[in-house]
Amino acid sequence: MAPWERARWLPLGAEIVLAFMTGAGTFVLGAVVLASIDSDVVAALLGAVCLVALTAIARFTSVAYAVPVGMAGMLAFDWFYLPPTHPLEFPDTANLVDLIVYLVVAVLLGEIAAHAARRARAAERAHADIADEQAALRRVATLVAKGAPADELFAAVAAEAGNLLDVHGIRIARYEDATELVHVAEWSKPGCAPAPYDRAKLEGTSVSGQVLSTGRAARIDNYEDIAVRAPFARGLDLKSVVGAPVVVEGRRWGVLIAWSVSGPLPADTEGRLTGFSELVGTAIANAQARVELRNFAEEQAALRRVATLVAGGADPAETFGFVAAEVGQLFGADLAVVFRYEPDRTGTVVGLWNGPGVEFPCTTRLGVTGVGPAATVLETGRPMRTERFEGPDGSIAGCFAHLGARSGAGAPITVEGRLWGVMIAASHAEPLPSGAELRLAAFTELVATALADADAQAALTTSRARIVTAADTARRRIERDLHDGAQQRLVALALHLRGAVQQAVPPGADHLTAELDRVVAELGEVLDDLRELARGLHPAALAEGGLRPALKMLARRSAVPVSLDVRVDGRLLEPIELAAYYAVSEALTNTAKHADASGVDVRMETDNGVLHLSVRDDGRGGARAGGGSGLIGIKDRVEALGGRLSLHSPPGAGTTLQVSLPLGTPNGAGSSPQPTE
Repeated sequence: MAPWERARWLPLGAEIVLAFMTGAGTFVLGAVVLASIDSDVVAALLGAVCLVALTAIARFTSVAYAVPVGMAGMLAFDWFYLPPTHPLEFPDTANLVDLIVYLVVAVLLGEIAAHAARRARAAERAHADIADEQAALRRVATLVAKGAPADELFAAVAAEAGNLLDVHGIRIARYEDATELVHVAEWSKPGCAPAPYDRAKLEGTSVSGQVLSTGRAARIDNYEDIAVRAPFARGLDLKSVVGAPVVVEGRRWGVLIAWSVSGPLPADTEGRLTGFSELVGTAIANAQARVELRNFAEEQAALRRVATLVAGGADPAETFGFVAAEVGQLFGADLAVVFRYEPDRTGTVVGLWNGPGVEFPCTTRLGVTGVGPAATVLETGRPMRTERFEGPDGSIAGCFAHLGARSGAGAPITVEGRLWGVMIAASHAEPLPSGAELRLAAFTELVATALADADAQAALTTSRARIVTAADTARRRIERDLHDGAQQRLVALALHLRGAVQQAVPPGADHLTAELDRVVAELGEVLDDLRELARGLHPAALAEGGLRPALKMLARRSAVPVSLDVRVDGRLLEPIELAAYYAVSEALTNTAKHADASGVDVRMETDNGVLHLSVRDDGRGGARAGGGSGLIGIKDRVEALGGRLSLHSPPGAGTTLQVSLPLGTPNGAGSSPQPTE
């Protein structure tokens, strides 16, 4: 403490008495000295010395003493040196009262001046402290706003707080599970660092424990009297410790601690330390918000990728593996699986993703027993999280336990109200993110959608195939009925008319003979029309010779010249041949009716188990796939066989019809295709 500050610690009454006695002593000393001086020069030198002493008193002690000393000195100079002078003897009653009044007034004036000076100095110091504190807080806030790395930010907070508060050390620590304290950052003066630690139990008496239990700032000023200390408070002769809570979104995240090894910390340390702890809480909240925002964006991107795959009608097996990979990478897991439940409390891994160095040891059917997401989700039908995997050999929980998984989450996959399976993510290093089990649900909903779409698509394909098969069967039945019924009767009738009826015509009835010839000719034309209709229902050339002769027949009968290139040898499955034949027939018919084309190119070939068909004309274009029932029927037939049909017809640029059909197992497979005209 500076000399000029010592007086402030005296009680006011004691300071007044001391100031009065100082003034009285100055008066007596001045009287004795001045009574023995006869020279004005010496008196002037004495006055100068008194002014210097007065200034020193005001500077180094307090103005409360300087005013009485100055007043007493002036009275002594006036009394014992300036004429009329007084004898060097004790003043009489009247003079003594005057002297006391003068000294009392001087003491009061001095106290008023001293109080004002002390307030000014205190205000100046407070202003400087506030300015320093605000500057330190601004520097820390700047780091927070810039999103500085956590290590850099925490170290800066500890150093700023330590230098500003003039303490021997600062520590930032994080609470974990309300039982441990985890070291975050530390600053200390040389020789004042406590024992280092990474994490330690909250035991014994400590400021950290008090802050955690109360949620408020706490202090201990008698640390040397504490017998049982926490591990992080050992190894140093602490005298005083103050701690302030670090609160993040209403939760006691950690503690900011300041300590002294020389004596009690100032009374305002708690409040000033709290300012820094609030900045630490803000920085942590901001960092968490940035992480959450980044995680949200990554999650939405992953969901979009999965949704795009599902919307594209990808095979479920491909979807399972893709979703598992997205989930594993998004959550930082080491393993992610899509697990399908079977009726006998077993299941099968149908989708798998594993991180580097992780090999899932089980690939066969696994039991759904033990401790883990698979069993819990099967029993509850709800998302869950676990920090323990345990199960017998041959169970999915046992597989995760064998990998050393410490943290896992699972969410059910429900298809049309039925629990189909579970999505599981697991980690053997760091715990999965908070809420991972709920975030998994968004992915399992997409998996369920993919399964439902696949079921619907399979049902649609099966339904189309049944319709096409039924239509083909009906055509064959009608063709057979026409051949065996109406055609045979018409042939028999024509023969009867040419035979028995014509022979029964009497000679000379030429008009009757001509009429019979006309009826027989018309019967022949009707029979030809009936045969043409039968061929349209089920072309005989296709049934007898396959696509090559059937397409040649279509090309010869086309009203528009056709260039035909069929690179298919052998016979294909009957539904494939029918679909290709009817597609070409419909395209040629539409070209003749609407395209106003001068020619048509028909190309057909097989490649990698797929029949590729293309019909292109040079007509007016502008055709639409839904413009007529013919193409719609062809499209249904093609898609019922797992194929695709596309139509490209820009106005003025011709029309191209393309068909792709999976071959299955064609008759005569393996033969080399040969080009034809």
